[in-house]
Amino acid sequence: MVATLRGGGRGWTLSAIAAGWFFTLGLRFVIPALLPAIRADFPVSDTVAGASITLLWVTYAGTQFPAGALVDRVGERALLTVSVVAGAATMAAYALSPTFAAFLLATAGFGLASGLYGPARGIALSRIYTQRDGAAFGAVLATGSVGAALLPPLATYATGLVGWRGALALTVPGFLAAGYALRTSVPDRPASRDPTESRAADGAGNRTLGSRLRAAAADIRRAVSSVEVAVAVVGATLMLFAFQGVTAFLTTYFVAAKGLSQTAAGTLFGLLFLSGAVFQSVGGALADRFGHGRVLAAVSFVGVVPLATLPYAEGLPALAAVVVLLGMRLSVGPISNAYIVSVLPAELKGTAWGAVRTGFFVVGAFGSTAVGSLADANLFTAAFLLLAGLTGAAGVVWLLLPERGALRAATAE
Repeated sequence: MVATLRGGGRGWTLSAIAAGWFFTLGLRFVIPALLPAIRADFPVSDTVAGASITLLWVTYAGTQFPAGALVDRVGERALLTVSVVAGAATMAAYALSPTFAAFLLATAGFGLASGLYGPARGIALSRIYTQRDGAAFGAVLATGSVGAALLPPLATYATGLVGWRGALALTVPGFLAAGYALRTSVPDRPASRDPTESRAADGAGNRTLGSRLRAAAADIRRAVSSVEVAVAVVGATLMLFAFQGVTAFLTTYFVAAKGLSQTAAGTLFGLLFLSGAVFQSVGGALADRFGHGRVLAAVSFVGVVPLATLPYAEGLPALAAVVVLLGMRLSVGPISNAYIVSVLPAELKGTAWGAVRTGFFVVGAFGSTAVGSLADANLFTAAFLLLAGLTGAAGVVWLLLPERGALRAATAE
């Protein structure tokens, strides 16, 4: 499958984008994995710990819309490079944080920095791979899942040697190397709409800022109001809310409720993403072949099982089996991303994609806060059953997803 994505320099570009995502995604899950060690330095409740992870994802979400607009203005290469270099800076800030307030500032900074990556990554892949976009998205997101699988247990091990601050500082060179690779291998492109040309074309030169913003908002509403986008966003939001909820506290749950060591819990957390990488590597290709709605619905319905059985699984082998099956839900990302990007209008693809990502990431970010609140009330089991129910609801939504271009074809007929 990967061989079909090479040629014309595309292999280097794909590798660079994947490397940046390896660190960007992996470090977003290192933070939850290190929460027990971080809380040893900064004693806080489960609710506050969950809120810190929500902060990471809310700031990440808040960057999606401006990042999408910037893609339309400055191109993908610049944004991808800035994202990973800023990520290196925030890892250094974590390493120097003396208080929980400073930790939160570093968390917000990393959320903002990493948020620049997603829209630019999606638009770059969609532009470069016009025929095999599902496979390309799957390859890159699978690499990110490998990062999320490897980096948390490695960071947990390093924490035992140099502390959690030192463990995060060790990732700075990796971010900088990814930045160099992106800067030198991602092909630049002209902005889709030059500001000067846009004003001349639509007579906006003399319009007020407010009227231009209203016009831009109207354009975005039109871009995201199709049935295809609406259904896909609802399904993705439900899945993301459940995903954020389970991943924010999975390591803590294994330690507190299942009696595992920090190392064993971190290893299982990594196994989740290693499993996810396998499913992601084939999920996009399956959707290209069998249809996005069918594959997404199947993944969601199967994804109910591990969430519903997790509270009742005992022993390392049983928990490992649950975690492997739980990893299947990670294949939703490349499939839904490729679908949504492909059905957005070309002239506003970056801006509209950023707006869509802001919407479902803002809502999804509160999954960790919801689970943290239930955990403080000793309701971990209820929390996982709630997430299972939301996952099943997403499966029903995916069954309503039209195939790409089906509605346009029906209208044309």
